[in-house]
Amino acid sequence: MNKRHLLRIAVVIAALGYFGYFGYRQWQKSHANAAASATAAPIATNAKAFTLGNLHFTACQLAQKHSGATTSAFCAPLSVPENRNAANGRKLDLRLALIKSDAATADADIVVFLAGGPGQSAIDTWPQIAAAFAPLLEHHHVLLLDQRGTGGSNVLECKGDDDDSTSTGFDAAKVRDTTQKCLDDVSKHSDPRFYTTTDAVADLEAVRQALGAPPFDLVGVSYGTRVAQQYALRHPEGVRSIVLDSVAPNAIALGQDFAENLDGALKLQFAQCEKTPACKQVFGDPYASLMQLRDELRQTPRDYAYRDPVTFVEKQKRMTAPSLAGLVRLFAYSPETAALLPLSIKEGLQGDFTPLAGQQQILTGDMSDLAENAMQLSVICSEDADLLVPQPQDADTVLGNHLIDGIKAACTVWPHETRPADFHQPLKTGKPVLILEGEFDPVTPPRYGEQVLKSLSNARLLVAKGQGHNVIGRGCIPKVVQEFVDKLDPKTLDAKCVDRLGPMPAFINFNGSSP
Repeated sequence: MNKRHLLRIAVVIAALGYFGYFGYRQWQKSHANAAASATAAPIATNAKAFTLGNLHFTACQLAQKHSGATTSAFCAPLSVPENRNAANGRKLDLRLALIKSDAATADADIVVFLAGGPGQSAIDTWPQIAAAFAPLLEHHHVLLLDQRGTGGSNVLECKGDDDDSTSTGFDAAKVRDTTQKCLDDVSKHSDPRFYTTTDAVADLEAVRQALGAPPFDLVGVSYGTRVAQQYALRHPEGVRSIVLDSVAPNAIALGQDFAENLDGALKLQFAQCEKTPACKQVFGDPYASLMQLRDELRQTPRDYAYRDPVTFVEKQKRMTAPSLAGLVRLFAYSPETAALLPLSIKEGLQGDFTPLAGQQQILTGDMSDLAENAMQLSVICSEDADLLVPQPQDADTVLGNHLIDGIKAACTVWPHETRPADFHQPLKTGKPVLILEGEFDPVTPPRYGEQVLKSLSNARLLVAKGQGHNVIGRGCIPKVVQEFVDKLDPKTLDAKCVDRLGPMPAFINFNGSSP
């Protein structure tokens, strides 16, 4: 599939506590999971290999993309059927890694990081999120599993032309054509019907059984929260606790609300500027300026030159209304980049797209693999596409209805299975659950967390003020998460420090927020 078309879907879909009271933690765990011992079998500090359950782990190095740095880990082979109803069919080799705890004897429960996307590799993403898990590693091993179709687990990859110079709007025929070309490529080594969330959940349970059936502490980020909820629904006996960061409720169809969610987040972010006299004086109404820029680009796309911020090579690009929408959404993900939006929009209205283009190269650099990953089509075509309905009120938003139109066009070509009948039912569980949301999240807003919370009996929602999408690594939240996993008591969790987080002031100029 054309890389640019996949990127547009990816960036929209994807795309999206330590208070170490050791004695209390061990008491709590022994009562929370009486079937498991308080500690796992010890692994020597200098071990080069060890066995957990039926899996033999050996020392390995996880490469960090665009860097010579590596992460020390332990890797183990595991093969699963591609189609579990065809015992003699194709087998998939899943890429599995364990980040060993700092403790000589780790706790018996294993923390599992479930990456976002759909399409992100947990192992390749680990360097960016490792700091958020550092407190957990004091007493827990962390399991990284590349979901089938991602990273090193038979990735469904479609390289394509990166040229977007002629794209000014939605072209259903082109989407179908590029989807078919992508399907032809990935069908050489896969049956895309079997790369769904349901298949991934079965793989994760196969891993747990191979490990000797330890209890899991699931930590899902963005799309990974869907995997966590589905796993807890299918295999509650395997779950000890759940952390849902930027949660996508089971009940929603991915993509349906994204136009509304982005506009809502932008208006909240821009309202911070309007409350600040210096910012309001320079930018006025940033949302109105954004819509003006979009309308101008709808009428007349703009060609411009800029220097790549990494290679410094001069490039020629065309800015269109769709490309502007994708960029704005990426900027809105984090407070650091959202702070640049009013200034970048103003520069764009004056004909200078260098700030937007330069940030595009940086923001999309780590998403290139996601842009080329077609596993997201296997997920959304099986689980959501038939439920998506273009909304007339979304037509004049920044994103518009092109995303939904594109998904529906692609899914007329992409093969898919039928989802389980209860797939979109809310998760109901008494397991301890901690929900994390960013106040200004353009993808999974706080109301999603409130929606999920309603059907949980032992859960708590924390909203990080001024933050965007994926907040587990922000401020004190890593330590709050550790306290939650240690104590399993979300209601009494000491999370006052989260309230001290806040938005980043908008840049008045390229020197910062001060006039």
